[in-house]
Amino acid sequence: MSIEASEEVLAGLQHWRDLPAAQQPAWPDQAAVDASTAELRERPPLVFAGEVDNLKGHLAAATRGEAFLLQGGDCAETFAESTADRIRNKIRTILQMAAVLTYGASMPVIKMGRMAGQYAKPRSSDLETRDGVTLPAYRGDAVNGHAFTPQDRTPDPQRLVGAYTRSATTINLIRAFTYGGFADLRLVHDWNRGFTSNPAYARYEVLAAEIDRAMRFMAACGVDFDALRTVDFYSSHEALLLEYESAMTRIDSRTGTPYNTSAHFVWIGERTRQVDGAHVDLLSRVRNPIGVKLGPTTTGDDALALVDRLNPDGEPGRLTFITRMGAGRIRDALPALVERVTADGRPVTWVCDPMHGNTITSPSGYKTRELSTVLDEVHGFFGVHKALGTVPGGLHVELTGDDVTEVLGGSEEVDDAALARRYETLVDPRLNHQQSLEMAFDVAEMIRGH
Repeated sequence: MSIEASEEVLAGLQHWRDLPAAQQPAWPDQAAVDASTAELRERPPLVFAGEVDNLKGHLAAATRGEAFLLQGGDCAETFAESTADRIRNKIRTILQMAAVLTYGASMPVIKMGRMAGQYAKPRSSDLETRDGVTLPAYRGDAVNGHAFTPQDRTPDPQRLVGAYTRSATTINLIRAFTYGGFADLRLVHDWNRGFTSNPAYARYEVLAAEIDRAMRFMAACGVDFDALRTVDFYSSHEALLLEYESAMTRIDSRTGTPYNTSAHFVWIGERTRQVDGAHVDLLSRVRNPIGVKLGPTTTGDDALALVDRLNPDGEPGRLTFITRMGAGRIRDALPALVERVTADGRPVTWVCDPMHGNTITSPSGYKTRELSTVLDEVHGFFGVHKALGTVPGGLHVELTGDDVTEVLGGSEEVDDAALARRYETLVDPRLNHQQSLEMAFDVAEMIRGH
C-alpha cells in the first residue's frame, strides 16, 4: 500500500515560490511554463528513491575516508551532443579515472557524472550585447538556444521537456553501458595501458605496471571477475531551474517523503546558495544527497547556516561542500572553513572543484584554464586536509571524453594556438580525455601521500 505525503509536506514543496529566486529565466509566457511543467509531472521519474538512498550511504563512507567521490562531465550538456558516442566517451573517461583512483586510494571510488540533466547554467548577466544588439543571455539548452538570434535566445519552456527527454535517453545509455560489460575492470585496465604506452605519459607507467601486477594477482587467485563487470554510476546536475526541479520532485511510495527524481545528486551553485533563497528552501525538503558550491569568500557562518538548513540533524552522506576557491586562494581560504565546520560536528563530505576558480582568457581571446593551475588547486585541497587531519572526500571536474582543445597544458602541450583547433564548449572549458587521465594519475599519487 502506498504512503501519501501530508498536506504540510506538499505545501512546503511549493514554499520556494514565495522566496527570492536567483538565476531564473525571464519566461515570456507563464501559461506555457505551467503547461510544460504539468507535462513533466506526468512523466516517469528519471531515478528512484532506493538508488538515491544507496548513493547517500556511499557518500557517508566518503565523509569518513572510506570511499572517494569522482564527479565529472560537461560544463553544460547540449541537446546536439546527447549522442551515444559522446555519452559513451564520457563514461569511458570517468571509468578510466576511477580505476586509477581506486588503486591509488585503496578504497572504493563513487562514480558520478555531471550528466543526464546538466542543461542549464547560471550567467553573470541576464543580457548579452553584440554589435549594438541586445538579447537574453544563453542559459543552457534547457532554456534557450546558443545562436544569437531573437528566436533562439527567447526562453522557451518547452525546452524543459526536451531536457527531460534527453536526460532519460542518457540515463538509459548509462545503465546499458555500466551493466552491459562496458565497465568491466579488465577492459578499463586495457584502455589505461593504451594511454600509458604513449611516451608523453612515461611518468605514469610505474603506477600502471603496479595495477597490471595486481590484476594478474587477482586472476591467479581465482577472483570472480564477473563481479567486476558492472558498476554503479550515478547522475548529477546543478539544481538551477526551479520549475523543472519542482516538477521532478515526487513523493516516495515507501515512506511518503519527497525525492528529487531528476538526478541522484543535485547541487546548489555559488550564485544561488542564499540561505533564505528559493533554491536552498526547495532542496532542504527533499531526501537526496545535496551539494553546495563554496567560493573563496564563504565564511564559517555561511557554511554553518547552510548546514542548519540542509542537514540540521547531521544525517551522514546528506551534505557535500564542493569548494571552488582558485589555486591562488585555497591554501588561505579553506583551512578556517574546514576547521569551523569540523568543530560543529555534523558530517560534511568535502569535495574539490578545481575548475571554476581558475578560468582565464588566453591571448587569442579564448576562455580557458591551465591544467597545471587546476592540479595546483587539487594539491592545495589535499594539503589543507592533511594538515588539519580531515578527509578530502572527492573531486568535481568538468571534462569530456573527446579530444577537444579547451584547456591549456598537459603532456600533449596544448598551447594558445591549439585552442582554435577543437574548441567546442558553449560555456566553460573542459579537460579532454587525455588531460582527464593525467589528472587521475596525479591525484592517485596525492591520495597515496595523504
